[in-house]
Amino acid sequence: MTEQTEKKSYELYFIFSMNLSEEERENLINKFFDLIKTDGEIEKIDKWGKRRLAYPIKKEHEGFYVLINFKSGSKIPAEITRVARITNGILRHLLVIGRNEI
Repeated sequence: MTEQTEKKSYELYFIFSMNLSEEERENLINKFFDLIKTDGEIEKIDKWGKRRLAYPIKKEHEGFYVLINFKSGSKIPAEITRVARITNGILRHLLVIGRNEI
């Protein structure tokens, strides 16, 4: 008998540096898509676009905001956090359990 892993809903927020080209930004987004797809499914992506930051981050005053809603097993969120911390071009990221999971 195979053990079935319950998948939870997550919200993943990114603020990308405005120093990235559109192509570089899309490549980073696709990198995280591929990571999520290893054990999950993407439900929705919402590109908020260029926004002014509330305070400077790494001497930048604007960032490109993206929200990704997905479902996955328990190992993917930790891997996303690890990869986001070491990836250049990401000013901030936030990963939270979806509202319907609380």
